[in-house]
Amino acid sequence: TKPLNMAGVTPLSKRTVVKKRSKKFARHQSDQFMRIRDSSWRKPKGIDGRVRRRFKGALPMPSIGYGSNKKTRNVHPHGFKTVVVSNVSELEMLMMHNRTYAATVGHSVSSRVRREIVERAEQLAVKVTNANAKLRAEEDA
Repeated sequence: TKPLNMAGVTPLSKRTVVKKRSKKFARHQSDQFMRIRDSSWRKPKGIDGRVRRRFKGALPMPSIGYGSNKKTRNVHPHGFKTVVVSNVSELEMLMMHNRTYAATVGHSVSSRVRREIVERAEQLAVKVTNANAKLRAEEDA
């Protein structure tokens, strides 16, 4: 069986994404307690906290300066920004922007509507990132 989305659409411009920081921001005192070792970043709110007061040698806090370039923000490795689509009419909006945006079919979309979206996307030359998700090949019975 051939892949469903054969639309060979290339992104308008493939810029290299430069991250200002590749390491995750560690939670304050996460090196001291096993229960918060792998937990996500939480802003320190203590009155005496070194991290909150930005002392030298303390963990860095996320700030606006770590933000990425506006032109490459939310761009996936395939070069497109993604838009979640749940019906064919939402897909039609991407027709004029098919070199910048790619469609991602929503999680709760049925397989029948999903098939319609993928077929229409092929006609409009819109890239669908999860074209084969939840679709099984039709059995010849």
